[in-house]
Amino acid sequence: MPVAASAIYFLNLRGDVLINRLYRDDVGGNMVDAFRMHIMQTKELGTCPVRQIGGCSFFYMRISNVYIVIVVSSNANVACAFKFVVEAVALFKSYFGGAFDEDAIRNNFVLIYELLDEIMDFGYPQNLSPEILKLYITQEGVRSPFSSKPTDKPVPNATLQVTGAVGWRREGLMYKKNEVFLDIVESVNLLMSSKGSVLRCDVTGKILMKCFLSGMPDLKLGLNDKIGLEKESQLKARPSKSGKTIELDDVTFHQCVNLTRFNSEKTVSFVPPDGEFELMKYRITEGVNLPFRVLPTIKELGRTRMEVNVKVKSVFGAKMFALGVVVKIPVPKQTAKTSFQVTTGRAKYNASIDCLVWKIRKFPGQTEPTMSAEVELISTMAEKKSWTRPPIQMEFQVPMFTASGLRVRFLKVWEKSGYNTVEWVRYITKAGSYEIRC
Repeated sequence: MPVAASAIYFLNLRGDVLINRLYRDDVGGNMVDAFRMHIMQTKELGTCPVRQIGGCSFFYMRISNVYIVIVVSSNANVACAFKFVVEAVALFKSYFGGAFDEDAIRNNFVLIYELLDEIMDFGYPQNLSPEILKLYITQEGVRSPFSSKPTDKPVPNATLQVTGAVGWRREGLMYKKNEVFLDIVESVNLLMSSKGSVLRCDVTGKILMKCFLSGMPDLKLGLNDKIGLEKESQLKARPSKSGKTIELDDVTFHQCVNLTRFNSEKTVSFVPPDGEFELMKYRITEGVNLPFRVLPTIKELGRTRMEVNVKVKSVFGAKMFALGVVVKIPVPKQTAKTSFQVTTGRAKYNASIDCLVWKIRKFPGQTEPTMSAEVELISTMAEKKSWTRPPIQMEFQVPMFTASGLRVRFLKVWEKSGYNTVEWVRYITKAGSYEIRC
């Protein structure tokens, strides 16, 4: 595997070196001068985060008022390098109480050097988990007065976490009430033409979990995905009767998921970390259930008047409802006066974004509220240019609804002590890029 870093530099906005660490001898210690001269002084910091100068490559990222620069002279894994920077910043924040800036680095340079020696070895990233590193690097960082309160120290037993297979969970956890919270959060991305045809539609989702379980439990999650149900029916030698099935694309899992078991049984089995974490991400492009349909009609009456009529239909069930629905209808910049009629919610003209903003606090399912508006425009002597109509945008959140149709079939918790567990499952669908051309 290509290396991730030969050297790493922490610079302030003036280009001064706060901390640096050389991991390999294939780059010189003066490589930061090339970064200052060819990138910082030429004001090309915002153009591309990867630059090649001479025989070296520079990967850089700005966090607060600090630039983190990685230098390599050989073939490098760029994605791994940036992932290392993100995880390292999260590690530093956990030691510094949530702060990462120039002052935090100056106040904790001894601790940072010790962490840099642990999290990378000869250019290859190592363990960056704050929970594990705090077991044997017990020095506390200098916290900002605005940082959060320090958390309780874990039990100092790092052997299993460092050398064993379950490095993300420590032993000895005990809770009076064992609970598992599971949230399926989806974002709908839609682009619809003015004639009502769908130009682009997909759903990006993630499964978030919050576990408060004693001991070392083994969890198994079953979804209504097509491949998993087909595998289950083969193992049980009978057809599945779980209703609608979906096909998941671009699935990525947390490191706790047993990939060997997933490949063989197509079930998500894992020993969860303690607390909150993201179990998996996915994307769906087929069979998307759109929560809303927008029917706009915009008429330009001469050069000084417009009529806007928008109907929004909620497609989900009548017993469900959406929260925080916002419909933004663009209007020309020379808008002078507006008047509205709405069947529900409130509407107003927002001059800062040149939009009619229609807000509905609670939107029941299977309803069709409408908004009508008369827009008066300022007449100008200049030659009228054709108004390129930007698309209508929507914001919403629909609890207990999934646009993909993904459902949790079962969530089993097994632990050798055999305690009882309370499981909570919630579904949330939000608007990602929900646009309708008019």
